[in-house]
Amino acid sequence: MDKQELLLVEDDPAVLAALRRRLLMEGYTVHTAVTGLMALEVFESVRPDLVILDVMLPEMDGLAVAHQLRKSSDGPILMLTARDSVQARVQGLEGGADDYLVKPFAFEELLARVRALLRRVKPTQEYQPEETLRFACLELGKKTRQVFCAGAEVALTAREFDLLAFFMTYPGHVQTRERIFSEVWGYDHEGSSNVIDVYMRSLRDKLEAGGQPRLLQTVRGVGYVLRE
Repeated sequence: MDKQELLLVEDDPAVLAALRRRLLMEGYTVHTAVTGLMALEVFESVRPDLVILDVMLPEMDGLAVAHQLRKSSDGPILMLTARDSVQARVQGLEGGADDYLVKPFAFEELLARVRALLRRVKPTQEYQPEETLRFACLELGKKTRQVFCAGAEVALTAREFDLLAFFMTYPGHVQTRERIFSEVWGYDHEGSSNVIDVYMRSLRDKLEAGGQPRLLQTVRGVGYVLRE
């Protein structure tokens, strides 16, 4: 199987070298960039499977880079930030990132998140009996990764697609935030789960943009459910 390619964007030479070395040891092909503009150039050249993107960058910060990348790609973006406030996290996620990691972090955690993100965009080739999921006005194609709401295509990020696919696989089942994190993000989450609320709000906004009824409903104190 071909090596999966990563784009690592970090302006600190020591951090860049250390992360690149460890990722190479894990078997990934690693491309690097040290500025925001350089990141966009490298991305267009190599089209990596995943981007690891620092927020604080010269020329163009990571949030602006993520916004530009989302114009042409729905590939996963893991954002690295020294800012641990809820506002900073929400800003990054709404700006196009699929996940975030607060500095300083253990390499093992970064690696776990990289693997989880790559699993979502590179599923196994095992046969899946239901290639198209349908619920109410929604239709989701697993292979095409397309979503239609009342016949109109809805543009979703990779994470939003995976989140909706999870709910459409279990319609009517109330899902806790812990299970959503485990099944969609691919790892256990400790502490605040506001990241799920951010994605649910974004997903709802897109699905309800044409005046459609709310299907992703909040179960107060528990989580969310897909039902009419």
